[in-house]
Amino acid sequence: MSDIRIEQRGTLGLITLDRPRALNALTTAMCQQMLDVLLAWRDDPQIHQVAVTGAGERGLCAGGDIVAIYRDINDRDGSTEEFWRIEYQLNALIDEYPKPYIALMDGIVLGGGIGISAHGSHRVVTEASKCGMPEVSIGFFPDVGGTHLLARAPRSAGRYAALTGQSVGAADAIELGLADVHVEQRLLPQLLRELETLSADQVLNQHRSQPAPGILSEPWIRAFEAAEPVDILQQLQRYQDPAAQRAAAALQRACPSSVDLVLALLQEAGSDLREDLRREFRAAVHRLDDPDFGEGIRAQVIDKDRSPQWAARVDGLSAQQRVARHLAPLTGRELDFELIEHGTVSVKE
Repeated sequence: MSDIRIEQRGTLGLITLDRPRALNALTTAMCQQMLDVLLAWRDDPQIHQVAVTGAGERGLCAGGDIVAIYRDINDRDGSTEEFWRIEYQLNALIDEYPKPYIALMDGIVLGGGIGISAHGSHRVVTEASKCGMPEVSIGFFPDVGGTHLLARAPRSAGRYAALTGQSVGAADAIELGLADVHVEQRLLPQLLRELETLSADQVLNQHRSQPAPGILSEPWIRAFEAAEPVDILQQLQRYQDPAAQRAAAALQRACPSSVDLVLALLQEAGSDLREDLRREFRAAVHRLDDPDFGEGIRAQVIDKDRSPQWAARVDGLSAQQRVARHLAPLTGRELDFELIEHGTVSVKE
């Protein structure tokens, strides 16, 4: 049974992620199926625009299947590298899609969920939206083009989202450049019906509304302009605002080696999504060999003790050398974009 529903409704191609018990977490097969149908619809004159939504009431997508990644860290069967190779090409295809791509970012939209939505041309959030890239809490980093998106955001806001991993609401998702327009949640079924015959611009202009204020305009956000995490923390601690204190606590909980890697990736990202995805792919594949990634998943998802034991050093490398290892080339295994340029390949069973 497929975890994706694909429908043609009038001139709208509708993709519904259909794994509600797993909050529509992405699998390799789901990414491949999305990629396949988007390629088919790209040249289909009967499809004028595409929309993606999530089944269930909790949200669009909670990201990738972290438990499957944890198994691969232990077994090293290559499944995670294959997953990322397909997923990242899907992200690029969405960014370059020649037809309107409307992402309904209602409810929880995290990690890989950002990848299949925030690269689209029309990104819709609601009062229930909780969007974010929480990877630093599991010893990873914002991937799926996350460093590209957050590097293009206002500096302090992008660094806040990347370094703390905290989710944001509708107004802040728009401020970060992850979304475009706020629509009331109750109007989404009507919006989808209208998209069957009307253009995305027509429908969204009719239903857009003002979201509740966010936090990214608060003065303490400017603390994230500081170059070093220790300086960010010192500045945050001057504020009594509970949100500032939560941000400080989240930064202190974040995996230190992830924070170092995020800062390096953000510095290089922002101008070319394909190049940023290539860089993220290198870092992601190398990260499978770093003990902090497996330990972060164990503590947050497997054992749920919330007490990760981060490695201060790996193989005697300094923090700078450890980052450099993650950015090293993958000889013979670099990310290319052949699936979206020359057709698709079958997914391993």
